[in-house]
Amino acid sequence: MNADGTVLGNVSGGCVDAAVHDACREMLAGDHRARALRFGYSDADAFDVGLTCGGTIDLFLRHHDPSTEPWLESALADAAGGRAVAVATIVRGPETHLGRAIVVRPGRSVAGTLGDVLLDQVAEAQITGALHAGVTGTLELGAADSYCREPMTLLVESNSPPPRMLVFGAIDHAAALARLGSFLGYRATVCDARATFATPERFPDAEVVIEWPDRYLRSQADAGLLDQRTVVCVLTHDPKFDLPLLTAALRMPVAYVGAMGSRRTHEERLSRLRDAGLTSGELDRLHSPIGLDLGAHTPQETALSIAAEVVAHRHGGSGAPLSTGVPIHHNAPSTGALAFST
Repeated sequence: MNADGTVLGNVSGGCVDAAVHDACREMLAGDHRARALRFGYSDADAFDVGLTCGGTIDLFLRHHDPSTEPWLESALADAAGGRAVAVATIVRGPETHLGRAIVVRPGRSVAGTLGDVLLDQVAEAQITGALHAGVTGTLELGAADSYCREPMTLLVESNSPPPRMLVFGAIDHAAALARLGSFLGYRATVCDARATFATPERFPDAEVVIEWPDRYLRSQADAGLLDQRTVVCVLTHDPKFDLPLLTAALRMPVAYVGAMGSRRTHEERLSRLRDAGLTSGELDRLHSPIGLDLGAHTPQETALSIAAEVVAHRHGGSGAPLSTGVPIHHNAPSTGALAFST
């Protein structure tokens, strides 16, 4: 909430937003102390502040004054500009420390302080790892170490450049997948060695690269432009492209590698990849045939099935219907939450 009362975003979509709005108004009115709020199901009155859908929401309210915290203002500008930056705020711990924050950027000095130089250094090392992984979560610091007199929890908010989705094969399915990938927040690239098919007009939602697929993938890895969030989708359906590309991709620390093809094609592909020297562990990383069973027929429906599998893999989802009783919410993404305890 801004000083003029303008509200951006929401918390629950209705259940507790009015109460959060009131708490923000009180903070802006004069009591600037940081505070934690918890909202749970209200047995007494389901239409009170409580969550009518059950569960618990923990919130942390912090007052920000750009004139006294320019380093935090610059972090917000970095995030808005798509630059890598992480803000870590103490949300549980000694009352005197609540709301203290530091800003971590790759290759630059830490801005702000958590209240102790050694504490800043220890936290920075772990926050940097979270930033590289593009992970937002909590970091637990224990009292057993000399730099932390009492247990405290940091909320680490990471903003990294968009993860990449590399789609190999300039086919109609690739155009639909690039569009969905862009919608999901990926920087989509379509690569094909055939200039006739790989044109910007066919793929308006992606960067188009004309290059032999495995050469392009290796060049991106050598340039440090791939990371553990990167998604590789092989739609070329041609052994002369597939095999060298998958041999390279399955040996890289990327998030997801999937390949299109029938089950017969998949078995033949596995045999050739084994002959190329890939281990069982490397082959286990391959999602093939690519996508979830949605009964897809069109390129758009097939792209949706692929995107659904990518999202499920990223966040540890089962891909099963929620009506079967599987968890609705997943707390820890498969890329690794900040499950630190130091």
